[in-house]
Amino acid sequence: MYRSHTCGELRMENVGNTVTLAGWVQRSRDLGGMTFVDLRDRYGITQLAFNMEVNAALGEQARKLGREFVIQVTGSVIERSSKNRNMPTGDIEINVSEIKVLNAAKLPPFTIEDDTDGGDEIRMQYRYLDLRRNPVLEKLRLRNRVALETRKYLDSKDFLDVETPVLIKSTPEGARDFVVPSRMNEGQFYALPQSPQTFKQLLMVSGFDRYYQIVKCFRDEDLRADRQPEFTQIDCEMAFVEQNDILDMFEGLIKHLFAEVRGVNFEGPFPRMSYAEAMERYGSDKPDIRFGMEFVDLTEIAQQKEFVVFNSSEMVLAINAVGCSEYTRKQLDELTEWVKRPQIGAKGLVYVKYNLDGTFKSSVDKFYDEADLKAMAEKAGAQPGDLLLLLSGDTAKTRKQMNELRLFLGTQLGLRNPNEFAPLWVYDFPLLEWDEDSERYHAMHHPFTSPKPEDLHLINTDPGKVRANAYDLAMNGVELGGGSIRIHDRDLQSRMFDLLGFTKEEAQAQFGFLMSAFEYGAPPHGGLAFGLDRLVATMGGSESIRDYIAFPKNNSGRDTMIDAPSPLNDAQLKELGIKLS
Repeated sequence: MYRSHTCGELRMENVGNTVTLAGWVQRSRDLGGMTFVDLRDRYGITQLAFNMEVNAALGEQARKLGREFVIQVTGSVIERSSKNRNMPTGDIEINVSEIKVLNAAKLPPFTIEDDTDGGDEIRMQYRYLDLRRNPVLEKLRLRNRVALETRKYLDSKDFLDVETPVLIKSTPEGARDFVVPSRMNEGQFYALPQSPQTFKQLLMVSGFDRYYQIVKCFRDEDLRADRQPEFTQIDCEMAFVEQNDILDMFEGLIKHLFAEVRGVNFEGPFPRMSYAEAMERYGSDKPDIRFGMEFVDLTEIAQQKEFVVFNSSEMVLAINAVGCSEYTRKQLDELTEWVKRPQIGAKGLVYVKYNLDGTFKSSVDKFYDEADLKAMAEKAGAQPGDLLLLLSGDTAKTRKQMNELRLFLGTQLGLRNPNEFAPLWVYDFPLLEWDEDSERYHAMHHPFTSPKPEDLHLINTDPGKVRANAYDLAMNGVELGGGSIRIHDRDLQSRMFDLLGFTKEEAQAQFGFLMSAFEYGAPPHGGLAFGLDRLVATMGGSESIRDYIAFPKNNSGRDTMIDAPSPLNDAQLKELGIKLS
């Protein structure tokens, strides 16, 4: 037996007991006559005491212990003379009588502490060391709790956990597939699933009624803080349901998770907002509603004068930064430079200060008099002490730019509390979006999303106006998940493929199996998938999902710890029938 107790387990009631512990050396302190060693494992830290006067040889051995040495000790539990109220085990220590080094360790490239001196790059390279740190361990504990409570909730609602294949057929709609060559079928390839979409629909055709899976998915797309090439979904599907049935069911799941894991109870139903309203008020289909600063359309007022920039714009938008009229010229110049960055793309920023004395100061004073500026302020609901910030241009771009500015200011002004959670259902997305490059429509979600029944008459005459029977759950400016009511009628699905530019042959080659299944009695069905990584990160108050994944990739899609991806040798390539140019 390597240990009788863990390093986070012992308390005052254990005083007098002889125990054996095993773990890693967190740190040691040599005080001359006494040496103290903090021993760590996954469960906590226990202080070990070595008295040179009682056992000099043992004390000398303790002095030679380095950070991260793996050791085993036996000794008696005693009360600490100097207690540490910040440690659960801080009332006791171990008076060590025997020590054994199980494995010596090199000096780690960064300190294994809560506040480490290691940067992201070095920590990802030595991720197995980074995982020893308590903040990372706590994030993975949170992920474990969320997964466990998800299973409990869905099982209580009669969902079946069903695994679906990982090696599937490539369907080039949406993000790029990761492909896998088949040795036994030379020249042919599997794809890794971007989601189990068609399989969960087939399970509904099979009569399974309620399916779920906590499943790995793969997308070969550009990465950022909340994206990874491989990610995990809570993937769900239900038969004989309408949109409200699904929203109610999975709103219940989110409420359950927050109550059980975070102790947060949401009162009443989650607010709901159409896509059109979300874009008009926030310029985003996943708005952060923890704070106000909603968009105000000043186009009509702003275009009454001879200011060419506004007059040549499709839209003039403003947000009201409450209490910010005392922003300095330097601060306003910094905001202007921020919105002009390539990532945002605005050509400039106009401000209107509503001073505390009731006067106005603006960057466009020469075009607008006091009455004009007051009219803008009144339209925006501004009061003395507030600051209006205006952007103009093409409607879609201006809304997007203003959304970025709103979020930036919300963060800067401390309005985005990571421990405050504001869920929002967004629904009635456009079914299709026009792609200028390919000059055809693409499905905004995927080709199996059902149009709203009341918009079906527009599908041939004005497809861009057709709304999807689709919905997303946003929280704190993050899309936690989304789904739709699916097409279950073969004729409607065939019309959708036509609309998306598939030939009959292409549709048959890629989705013939699904179309065939629909001929054998497909029930009305729909579903939803939550991004587990994003959900857990949001619950943990983080923007990046990486620390909630045990072994994440970097922004280039590389695992720097194992150095992947890596080349194949010539023999492997030959066996797979692959030639590299």
